Amino acid sequence: MEIQALGYLGFGAENLEDWADFATARLGMQMVDRGAGLRAFRMDDRRQRLVADASLPTGTRYYGWEVADATALDVLATKLERAGVAAKRETVALADQRCVSGLISFTDPAGNRLEAFHGAQVADTPFRPGRMVSGFRCGPLGMGHVLMTTTNMAASLGFYRDLLGFRISDFMRTPIQAYFMHVNARHHSLALVEAPADMLHHLMVEMYSLDDVGQGYDLALADGAERVVATLGRHCNDLVTSFYQRTPGDFFVECGWGGRTVNPTNWQPTEMTSVESYWGHDGLMREIGAPEPPPADRRPGGQELRAPVYVMEGNYQRMDGVCPWWDAVKAGR
Repeated sequence: MEIQALGYLGFGAENLEDWADFATARLGMQMVDRGAGLRAFRMDDRRQRLVADASLPTGTRYYGWEVADATALDVLATKLERAGVAAKRETVALADQRCVSGLISFTDPAGNRLEAFHGAQVADTPFRPGRMVSGFRCGPLGMGHVLMTTTNMAASLGFYRDLLGFRISDFMRTPIQAYFMHVNARHHSLALVEAPADMLHHLMVEMYSLDDVGQGYDLALADGAERVVATLGRHCNDLVTSFYQRTPGDFFVECGWGGRTVNPTNWQPTEMTSVESYWGHDGLMREIGAPEPPPADRRPGGQELRAPVYVMEGNYQRMDGVCPWWDAVKAGR
């Protein structure tokens, strides 16, 4: 597989100062100086991950997908061209603006601008978050995931899965079509959902600490009722605990913690019967035009509505007080 991670996201923005405040004081990213008309933001040791560009029309965006090296980039360009997809070898000037060694650009069937790149530049100073957070789970997993809606699922799925080599983690055929796709150990770097419009629905960023998410939730609530799109909750597929909030732009940001990982070499996709969360996320289904589900303990079918939490070594302490009843529960799983 040529593509390894979602490396960066850029978008057109009219209100750069609003974005500067949101990305730093709300999300905890670090703003870096990119000159007039640009606001770039760091999440880790990379020089930039998120870019707001006043020279682009609102609604315009570009998705930067990372490959291993120049050879992999050439292989991908050749593969695209043989499939009839025009791949433009971009200039050194644009590569410098993206803070990478080289890149190509092309479009997906929905008209989204995609960029594949190699050689992302590492900053020469440590990451300094815009608010007190432990940091973002990036590195080889990339900056997070994006959920894009598509009016033509067959074409979009064929492009990302069959041409670009994205692998399916899980999927749903009814009542909506949705595919969650991975390119590394992150459960999904891309989600495709069939809808009446082609658009970016949200960007997910994952924090190292659940407290970072909770404190961000408090900040969003303090901004007023319109900021929070979906309340704090836990997804049933990637197991992320998160909330969704409005940005100064036309897409949302999901702030999460505790996402599960997959083994890209042998993961077996499963068909989902529901995208309802284990708990919370009130407002999310309403926002996409679907009815809100009943509370978890009133849903039919008796499905399992809980799962272990995913933590990293050093990011937890084992609890005392294990009892015979709990030992029996674990043994019966």
